[in-house]
Amino acid sequence: MQTIFSGIQPSGTLTLGNYLGAMKHFVDMQEEYDCYFCIVDEHAITVPQDRLELRKNIRSLAAIYLASGIDADRSTLFIQSEVAAHTQLGWMLQCVSYIGELERMTQFKDKSASGGKEGVSSGLLTYPPLMAADILLYQTDIVPVGEDQKQHLELTRNLAQRFNNKYNDIFTIPEVRIPKVGARIMSLQDPTKKMSKSDENQKASIFMLDDEKKIMKKVKSAVTDSEGIVKYDKENKPGVSNLLTIHSICSGVSIEELEQRYEGKGYGDFKQGVAESIISVLKPIQDRYHELIDSEELDDILDQGADKASFEAQKMLRKAKKAMGLGRVKKKK
Repeated sequence: MQTIFSGIQPSGTLTLGNYLGAMKHFVDMQEEYDCYFCIVDEHAITVPQDRLELRKNIRSLAAIYLASGIDADRSTLFIQSEVAAHTQLGWMLQCVSYIGELERMTQFKDKSASGGKEGVSSGLLTYPPLMAADILLYQTDIVPVGEDQKQHLELTRNLAQRFNNKYNDIFTIPEVRIPKVGARIMSLQDPTKKMSKSDENQKASIFMLDDEKKIMKKVKSAVTDSEGIVKYDKENKPGVSNLLTIHSICSGVSIEELEQRYEGKGYGDFKQGVAESIISVLKPIQDRYHELIDSEELDDILDQGADKASFEAQKMLRKAKKAMGLGRVKKKK
């Protein structure tokens, strides 16, 4: 069975776009793959965090994973900082990384260009090797990522190959898997941009924990056009097309059937239907989330996940240390 690794930062509540574009597919992947789902809290501290808010977000993200359908008996869900091997291998991989290639990473270039290198954390420069360690510790075969992380995954592949060639052939070279474009959910206020949990305009994104009233309000204020025709046309009708995509994925009804359903009807009826389809998907997740968030069950699952991940990660870390010549080789008695 092939292994999949996925990590999400605990920086705010996930959006409907995160769920439909990634989380929903993770649930299906459990049937075919050995899945590791990691809450990458050490990546989150590359920018300043409030400690209490960070802890709250870590727990909340874990509960959302489980409420969305991640099964602790079939997948490993754990918190990155609870498995020490991640930072240990991260340092080792920093030592086989080159400053030039790290400075070429788009995210570092963008953030250092706006604030200047003097004002950004060194963690923003060096976190790609930590991301590589996250993946390589579990002999990962496939990493499902968005287009914005493709460059970091290519670096992970390069570091794994460089290590294998220089020291010992121990790391699996992971395959990058980018989801189909159809699952890309756009902003409700600017349908040319992806829906994002960091969008300053709160009306632009539907969050997984938004209540029914809030969802209805956000959908009804979503940008469309003046035609009043429900038709999929990404170029000329991006707002309507985005809402059709959301409605189709949430309801399981094809876009063609939805176009027929709303033929001759205005955007009011259409938006009502979109909102109801979103609520039907998110309500059961929210109910389960509230059962989990303050429960011992959640802590037990995270303890179990950390133990399993640590066991597997330590095996790979020992191989990597031995390959680099770190530590002692104990004589057999």
